[in-house]
Amino acid sequence: MIWTTDDEVDKGGANVWAVSESPVPAGDAPQLPLTGERTVPGIAEENYWFRRHEVVYRDLLPRCAGRTVLEAGAGEGYGADMIAGVATAVVGLDYDESAVAHVRARYPRVDMRHANLADLPLADASVDVVVNFQVIEHLWDQSGFLRECHRVLRDGGELLISTPNRITFSPGRDTPLNPFHTRELNAAELTELLEGAGFRVALTTGVHHGPALRALDAKHGGSFIDAQIERALAGEPWPAGLTADVAAVTVDDFLLAPENIDASLDLVAIAVKDPAR
Repeated sequence: MIWTTDDEVDKGGANVWAVSESPVPAGDAPQLPLTGERTVPGIAEENYWFRRHEVVYRDLLPRCAGRTVLEAGAGEGYGADMIAGVATAVVGLDYDESAVAHVRARYPRVDMRHANLADLPLADASVDVVVNFQVIEHLWDQSGFLRECHRVLRDGGELLISTPNRITFSPGRDTPLNPFHTRELNAAELTELLEGAGFRVALTTGVHHGPALRALDAKHGGSFIDAQIERALAGEPWPAGLTADVAAVTVDDFLLAPENIDASLDLVAIAVKDPAR
């Protein structure tokens, strides 16, 4: 999630986006590199974004307990492994072959497979829960993907989905700030997509800063997020104080709440596949 820009190059005058180099954390398998498309654990400068993603897994984990779960877009795999601790079985899918190999080596509890999310390689009505966190904004055919999620879910099954809130993630922009995103959504647009794919939206909530992060917003000129992005885009070493503040963020510094949804950082929805009538 940390981006840096190189100078303009002679490729149609476009900006080249690259990820700042960070230490590779130790682990049972080599860590995946930061690419800007996914977050990974164990890197100080990435910790804010990692914890912001982790809180959604933590809070929705009980909905996966004792169930057969598909994670569509498993990325680094830490979330699928969390789910594997409570679920009956977890299938993880990703289009990136290096991510698939990494998950297989690092998280053996996950049945990890290489697949295109536009055509889920599962039978109709074969899973109880589909998890899709911070993925749909990367997809070109969002409606088609959601129809595939509806197809593979059993009656009464749930799609658990999160995505950046366009209003706060790319404010005032017609195109996403993140160059890896195809289309970002607000709460009404996410609900419209889910209902159009046949789901009933049981809950829409949002990720917000808790008290400690609101204090860091004030400390860093009004926006802790902007302070991080500014340093990443500068392509220079981070100040020690900012790095320490980012590294100290925990999952408990975020909260999920349905109030003031348009001011949330990320949108979170629980969508249900009701039996056909």
